[in-house]
This record gives sequence, structure tokens and C-alpha cells, in this order.
Amino acid sequence: MAAATAGAVLAAAVGGGASSAAPAVLDHRSTATVLQHGLDDLHDLGVSGTQGLVRDGGRVTAAGSGVADLDTGAQMPIDGYFRIGSTTKTFVSVVLLQLVGEGRIRLDDPIERWLPGVVQGNGNDGRHVTVRQVLQHTSGLYDSTGDLAALQSADEFLAHRFDHYTEAQLVATAMRHSPLFAAGTQWSYSNTNYLVAGMLIERVTGHRWHAEVRSRILLPLHLTRTFYPGDRPTLPQPHGEGYRQFAPGGPLVDTTVFNPTVTASAGGLVSTPTDLARFWQAVAGGQLLRPEQLAELHQTVLADGFQGIRPGIRYGLGIMWIPNRCGGAWAHVGSMPGMSTLAAVSPDGHRSTVLYLATELADPDRAMTLIERQMTLLDDLICG
Repeated sequence: MAAATAGAVLAAAVGGGASSAAPAVLDHRSTATVLQHGLDDLHDLGVSGTQGLVRDGGRVTAAGSGVADLDTGAQMPIDGYFRIGSTTKTFVSVVLLQLVGEGRIRLDDPIERWLPGVVQGNGNDGRHVTVRQVLQHTSGLYDSTGDLAALQSADEFLAHRFDHYTEAQLVATAMRHSPLFAAGTQWSYSNTNYLVAGMLIERVTGHRWHAEVRSRILLPLHLTRTFYPGDRPTLPQPHGEGYRQFAPGGPLVDTTVFNPTVTASAGGLVSTPTDLARFWQAVAGGQLLRPEQLAELHQTVLADGFQGIRPGIRYGLGIMWIPNRCGGAWAHVGSMPGMSTLAAVSPDGHRSTVLYLATELADPDRAMTLIERQMTLLDDLICG
């Protein structure tokens, strides 16, 4: 789902802004070799299929490894569709920041002003939670993902995978819990924040969050293979099947088909490596946000719970910063049952990378090894 586990948390930021260090330039053959070897390595660690893409300016290098379907053995596509999970959050944040730039909402507005009565109960109080805190995961709101039956076991997944949810229902679920801390005092990743963000977009514009994503981002950038499927549980072709291991040592369960309203504005988009790489270049290159709002996007706080993955990981407004040997990269991660994504871009917007894995492993040691190998591959592709 949307990255509440260690496997979903490969990112961050340095201070409030990015390093000015430019990534080293690789020639096309070197990039292709590094990418292919890295994807093969992830496949050898137990991932059924992987995809990867590097966009260097306008030049694209793409590769795949493994199989799209464990039953048929069909080859993994190199630019197939997949659920991008929490990478959706960056799209949602960009839309809200565009609305801020238009003077239609302010980052320091309390949630109660726009969504009266939505954030309340059990100590939750929308009068003291701001738009900025929601986007930055400093709101203290409980993550409603923890209460979703479909994520607890294979049997529960199969029983509940077609359930329909609304953002309001999922936020109401979170309100049954006390806040984790007073808003603005700490950091904790919570999908509830971006369910609230989706509701804010609808309240301000009168249109559903995904309609605004489409009109403000997808159409201007010609991202024709990115969309929100709503209640449609299947993926277009080509795609690799997603597999989730619900318990260490347990079988891989095909989790490709399910209703993505379970994450909605926190993680429901479908895309391809090509579209995602172009989106990240557009974000970093200033094509989607005015300079003032781009600076707000990059205002980061320490992502306390992620320091075991890489020291210095920070979180901005729907974007992460991964420190690396050439300075760092703006990024986000995402996971949905059986699928995980890591998308990143160099600070100057010139070089973007998308990595996709079609298997989620439950064994913590193997999962951490996969994270470490992804981080190393990301560094090699961004830095050279």
C-alpha cells in the first residue's frame, strides 16, 4: 500500500533543499549495463519480475528482468502498466500546491476551515492541523491502512479485494484512533494525510482529485498511460502480475486484481515507467509549479522512522530526498499489494529513474536486502 513499511520508505531530503551537485553523465551503453545487471540482481533475490527506466534528458534506457506471470513464464515487459502506490502522493501534492499558487487555499489553513467536522473525535482536531502538516506527514493522524482487513492475510485479501471505499470512509476509520502526537511536533508517515488532501482538492475545486490530476498534470504533459482506475480492479496490458507473500516462508499470492479505492488519493494511480520518469523531470524542472511553490515542495523535515534505511532521509510536501554520493535525489516510493515502486530525479531535473518490483516479500531480512540493493542501484543510475 502506500509505503508504511520499510520497503515503502526509500527516500528523503537534505535540509530544506537539494544539493547542487550534478550527477555524473553515463554513456548509453553504461547505463543499459548498470540497469540490466541491477534488475537481474533484484530478480535473483526472489522478485518475480522487475522493470527499470532511466531518462537522461530526452534519451531513454529501459530494461526488464524475470517473468510477468509465474504460471505462464511470459517475459516481463519493459514499459508495462503497474500500480504506483504512494508515488500518487506527489501528484496530489503538486495539484494542491498549484491551488496555493492560485491563491485558492493556503498551506497554513486549518483543515477544519475546508473540511468541517472531518478531522475530529478521540483527540483529533482539524482546527489545529494545517494543510502543510497533512502534506508533510507532521499532522499526527493515525494511518487508516492499519485497519484494512484486506492487508492482513491472504484469506482476508481474497475476501475483501473488491471492497469499495471513499476517502471520507477511510478518514473516518482513522478518526477512531487518537492522534499519534500533537500536530507539528513530530513526523510519522500516514496515508490518512493524503486521503484528506484528496478531499481538500475536491472541496476547493468542485472536482474529484483525479480529475484535477488529469487536467493539471496528465494532459499538459501528455502522460497518456497514467490514470486513476476507480473501481476497476484489473490492469491494462501489458503488465506483470503482482505477488505478495503475506507471511515469512509463505506462498506468493497473486494480488494483481483488486479495487484500488482502498488507497484512492493516497496511492491509487496506475502508470508506466516512461510516464513516471517524464513526470519527475517535469516536477524537478519547474514545469508544474511556480518557483515559490516549488520551494515549498522542497521544504523538508527529518523522516525519523526511516533513518535505519539511510541516514539523512527527509520528507517535503509529498516528496522525499535521498542523500547519495553525488548529493541526493528527489524521490518517492510506493507500494500496493504485490507491487513496489521507487521513482527519483536528479536535483536539476535532467536525469530521472523509475524502478518497479512485482513481488513483495514478507521475510524482513530478504525485504531489507532488496531495499539496500534498490538504493545502491538508484545511486548508480543517478550518480554514475
